[in-house]
Amino acid sequence: MTPDSVVGLLRQMLITTFWMSAPLLLIGLAAGIVISLVQIVTSIQDAAFNAIPRLATFLTSVLLLLPWMLKKLMAYTITLFTDLGRYTH
Repeated sequence: MTPDSVVGLLRQMLITTFWMSAPLLLIGLAAGIVISLVQIVTSIQDAAFNAIPRLATFLTSVLLLLPWMLKKLMAYTITLFTDLGRYTH
């Protein structure tokens, strides 16, 4: 394996990881901002009010995005195993 092929393989892995995690991170960020704004407006500073909606939003988004994430991960894995002979030289 040449250094260029290793760099290309790692680059593809990091890009796939980024695109799989980006929607979840953005949903978590949006939920956090909305919940923080609601806390500021209502002056509720309860920790459960902060954590439970964020966790529920994150769990719902994981369940909704799971088929898309699995398709993306399977496509990456199939591409990796298809080109496995190229990486062994």
